[in-house]
Amino acid sequence: MSALLQQLNRTTIQAPSPPERILQFGGGNFVRCFVGWIIQQYNRQAAKPMGIVVVKTTDRGDYRDWQKQDGLYHVRIRGFENGSVVDHTERIDCVSRIIHVHQAWDEFLATAQLPAIRYVVSNTTESGIRLNNEDRFDDHPPQEFPAKLTRWLYHRYVHFNGAPSAGCVFLPCELLEANGDALLHAILDQADAWRLDRNFMRWIKECNIFCNTLVDRIVPGIQKDQLPSVWQELGYKDAMATEGEPYHLWAIEAPESVRQELPLDQTGLNVVYTDDLKPYRTQKVRILNGAHTTMVPVAFLAGVETVRETIEHPVLGPFVEQALREEIIPAMGGPAGPLERYAEVILDRFRNPSINHRLLSISLNSVSKFRVRVLPSLLDYYQNSGRLPHRLVFSFACLLRFYRGSWQGNAIPLVDEEEVLKFMQLVWEDCDDCAEDVHLLVEQILAKDRWWGRDLRKINGLSRAVAEHLLCIENSGVLDCLSNTSEKIQSR
Repeated sequence: MSALLQQLNRTTIQAPSPPERILQFGGGNFVRCFVGWIIQQYNRQAAKPMGIVVVKTTDRGDYRDWQKQDGLYHVRIRGFENGSVVDHTERIDCVSRIIHVHQAWDEFLATAQLPAIRYVVSNTTESGIRLNNEDRFDDHPPQEFPAKLTRWLYHRYVHFNGAPSAGCVFLPCELLEANGDALLHAILDQADAWRLDRNFMRWIKECNIFCNTLVDRIVPGIQKDQLPSVWQELGYKDAMATEGEPYHLWAIEAPESVRQELPLDQTGLNVVYTDDLKPYRTQKVRILNGAHTTMVPVAFLAGVETVRETIEHPVLGPFVEQALREEIIPAMGGPAGPLERYAEVILDRFRNPSINHRLLSISLNSVSKFRVRVLPSLLDYYQNSGRLPHRLVFSFACLLRFYRGSWQGNAIPLVDEEEVLKFMQLVWEDCDDCAEDVHLLVEQILAKDRWWGRDLRKINGLSRAVAEHLLCIENSGVLDCLSNTSEKIQSR
């Protein structure tokens, strides 16, 4: 049957790409299912549809298959919406081309000369908006995303002679608090480090708009072994097909001018323009993302592979729910009612039988995710009550054990920054699993204030609790340790 499949490209499908108006850094499952899908819906109704230039910023992979597809791909939406089953697939044709900066640096810089480019979107994970002192202006390309973007902006500034009309609107999708502000400061710091023209820095601040945003959609993607059956349904071989839930939210903190020129909220989409993003962000990052990041190392080490399996598990399900209701929500402060109702919605989304959300797909860059999504709840709970939140601490211990890179004789496919992976490998190689070595390992990891934003050894009892959990996990396994932890909590 596979011989019947057609090649997906703009020759086999008559789908001209819209004019290029968006520069998008990143092309992973989430941004394809979220930004690409939203722009596709917008283009159906817009008088001036928008095309996307996707920029591949890392040297891992090359998106060659996507390039052969001329930017085309499919998004499958599955789940429940307003009580009804949703299962439909849509072809996305708003991506005009894909540029790999490590292979086509000049082509990337040339997009800065396009006057129609107005919007810049990014999805580079929580660790993406940062600087590297080793990045140089003449690197082709520099290593970090803000450095690449600073080069692009400087090229644009010079080409258009600093014209105010050449400024752009930035919509970063990284799950960082005030992500637009963070991106602006990173660019200015990079420009300052490179001693670029002060008028350029003034142009950045006065002629460009950096919006803080929040994104929300569960996007598990499609597993490789499921792709052939999806292709048969489509009639096309689509290497970039992806899948997500119906629910979506894009909350954007933006001035009125952006709301007028980009009326995404007027197209029936769940796009919200707001003057205060903080309530949206805190609720989503702490509860949805926090639950994901809390469950991943615990459930994986317990032998479970997906989110839905975790929530339906007789031990792991209650662990996640209790972590939400008894530790994460109380740590947030404020009225519990709305937060508990939101948690119920999240748990229902986790139970979606149409979504096969694998834990390993959430585990990428787990150290930076834990810092942003879980650690604030752990610290706030401790500050408010004077006690450690045992379930979140247990998850922390599982995270450290996860980063050993193997479990019960099987390798764990870790994906994180090289610094994180090398350090974790080093300290675990020196650990003989005796109590003294485990305590030393925990102390070394908790001391990495660059990872956690502070020296976690100073949290009274945290090092000892994490070490005790690690010893229990190693000797008894996750499920037995969870039972013991639950008994201790209930007896307090």
